[in-house]
Amino acid sequence: MARPTIGIRREDKNQWEVRAPLTPRQAAELVKEQKLRVVVQPYPRRVFKDQEYAAAGCEVREDLSDCNVVLGIKEMPADFFRPKQAYGFFAHVVKGQPHNMGMLRRMMALGCSLVDYEKITDDAGRRLVFFGRFAGLAGMIDTLAALGRRWEYEGKPTPLCRLQGALAYSNLKTAQKAIAETGQAIKDEGLPAELAPLVIGVAGYGNVAKGVFEILEALGAQEIQPEELAPITTKADRHTVYRVTFREEHTVEPVEPGKVFNRNEYYQHPELFRSQFERYLPYLTVLVNCIYWEAKYPRLVTKRWLRQAFQPGRRPKLVVIGDISCDIEGAIEATVKATNPGSPVFVYDPVRDSVQDGVAGNGPVILAVDNLPCELPVDASWEFGRALLPFVPSLARADFNLGLDQLNLPREVRRALLLHQGRLTPEYQFIAKFLGTSRSEKR
Repeated sequence: MARPTIGIRREDKNQWEVRAPLTPRQAAELVKEQKLRVVVQPYPRRVFKDQEYAAAGCEVREDLSDCNVVLGIKEMPADFFRPKQAYGFFAHVVKGQPHNMGMLRRMMALGCSLVDYEKITDDAGRRLVFFGRFAGLAGMIDTLAALGRRWEYEGKPTPLCRLQGALAYSNLKTAQKAIAETGQAIKDEGLPAELAPLVIGVAGYGNVAKGVFEILEALGAQEIQPEELAPITTKADRHTVYRVTFREEHTVEPVEPGKVFNRNEYYQHPELFRSQFERYLPYLTVLVNCIYWEAKYPRLVTKRWLRQAFQPGRRPKLVVIGDISCDIEGAIEATVKATNPGSPVFVYDPVRDSVQDGVAGNGPVILAVDNLPCELPVDASWEFGRALLPFVPSLARADFNLGLDQLNLPREVRRALLLHQGRLTPEYQFIAKFLGTSRSEKR
């Protein structure tokens, strides 16, 4: 009987993407302990060298057609898929993302099976395989670097000028050391009086926000509550960085007067709520957006508010928005485009409704990199692979040619099976409405 075989596709979506779903050491564990074959596509730009995979017992070759399942990270091009093959990657289709519908239609036409990492969850619905923490880590580093660059451009040098974006650091440990040194310098030297206090607001508290909090902890930021913002602003402490976390009860309120906020009701009936977040914006130097957002939810920052705040002769306290969630014209309506690690920020001019790459211009600097974890590729790949590894043997040994009821997969992975033999599984029938067809995919 042939040994179950895992394929690892090269990540060539763009020049910045050098991650891998499994490191050579993790692949070696599958080969030696699980007795699996691992085939890796060659790629000179991958952060782990082909020779490292070969030394780990993997086969390095172009052809993945004999693999039971092919693993990647980002979306795969439509011409890559092979008939009846199974794939695992971040598909980005469950919101009906139009740019990925062609890919999904191609997989359906070829009878492919698809496991979407985003939907690998435990019994409580918590995601188990993700890069979110590293999006938060890299995004917060980039946001602080952007703040330093903007203030330097305005002729206000601060210790933040010494920071670089996450891509410039060899690993997370090196970046955290630079952040800690910057925080100590702020404590010792202080900021210019007109910039104090430096207040960083974080919207969200999930996996992405956890990465943000790690960087702010390294910076030495002092945590305060939303109700403390006004008093803190009057103190104008030059030597302290403040951070404040915003949860749902801070960002929205019931439309009905006098009604008490209820989180479950908000997510079930968002139309009964409206944004109240603008009351906090005048106190923030930086806003970091880490929330999950869909069009049915109120926005955090609207173009209308920015247009009023940045009228000629007015300069609000808000300098940088780190939109780590990066939904185009989403929670941050001024995120009108995504950026990349080589050019991570732009200035949105709310008066002209225009953008300019870099930190110069009238309006907030916006960070909108849509693949932030690739800026810390070694650390991010290692942590991701560690989360994915327990599920790989069952993926390799599953016979996707069997009927859906006979398919032997762990519950966690079964929840993430979007396609089976080219058909949407029952849990994901709703995606059919985004495919441009009324054809039912019911089993």
